[in-house]
Amino acid sequence: MGEVNEVPLIAVDWGTSSLRGARLDEAGRVLEEKSAPLGILNVPHGDFAGVFDSLFADWMKPAGSVCLISGMAGSRQGWVEAPYAACPAGPEELKRYLHWIEPGRIALVPGLSVEQGEVPDVMRGEEVQIFGTMRLAGLTDGLFVLPGTHSKWATVRDGRVTGFRTCMTGEFYGLLSQHSILARTLQADAPLDEAMFLRGLARAGEGEGLLHTAFGVRALALFDRLSLAESASYLSGLLIGEELRSQELPAGREVILIGAPALTARYALALGAKGARVRSFGAEATWAGLRALRG
Repeated sequence: MGEVNEVPLIAVDWGTSSLRGARLDEAGRVLEEKSAPLGILNVPHGDFAGVFDSLFADWMKPAGSVCLISGMAGSRQGWVEAPYAACPAGPEELKRYLHWIEPGRIALVPGLSVEQGEVPDVMRGEEVQIFGTMRLAGLTDGLFVLPGTHSKWATVRDGRVTGFRTCMTGEFYGLLSQHSILARTLQADAPLDEAMFLRGLARAGEGEGLLHTAFGVRALALFDRLSLAESASYLSGLLIGEELRSQELPAGREVILIGAPALTARYALALGAKGARVRSFGAEATWAGLRALRG
């Protein structure tokens, strides 16, 4: 029998600081990958089409090629703004609201929005990772946590995201460790010290509030009770602990983590300390999610 000549899907994750893409076969296997430090804030002269062609023109040559792009490329600061799909939403809603740059050829995946009282919340890119992880793990329900600059806690029921909350945990770590008085008493890029991280996590759990406990990082350093490297892990524990303190997390519940290993490892440590069971997924979630949208 001859080989079937399938046209692969071009899957692209275009974020704020980086851009990566993959050619996927009909089974969702990665045939080839590319990446570049050309996130939406680094696109020369706003020439998104030019950057896209420079990286993916060869992949798009076969007739019938389709590219789906998730992430901040669909934001107001991106290539074209793709309107949000309101929760509850699943893959079918995302398919329905794909924003076609070139009809039938290149589309931006919409993000998700949810109303919390009078304040909306939004995500772009994480929804694809959630649906991809559901596909990989065979799940239709669960609590999904996506650590990052803006961490997301999403609830899924019957294959649809019913709601989510965003926490600016990673951004606060950057601000405090680089642009506050704490920058003088810690090494922001120090490797994880698990004991100090758990100490910070426990301190956050005492409920005295981040505005107070964060200053303790400086005070402990002044009294030589934390080294520069230890202070970084302690602050990380304080911030992630504050994030967890605001979530409803019954003991023994399974939590699905999605993200870079360095971050998911910290959240797995923190969630484990709270009695949760954890499974972690990485970059494969994005490709699986975009493949799911292709149908």
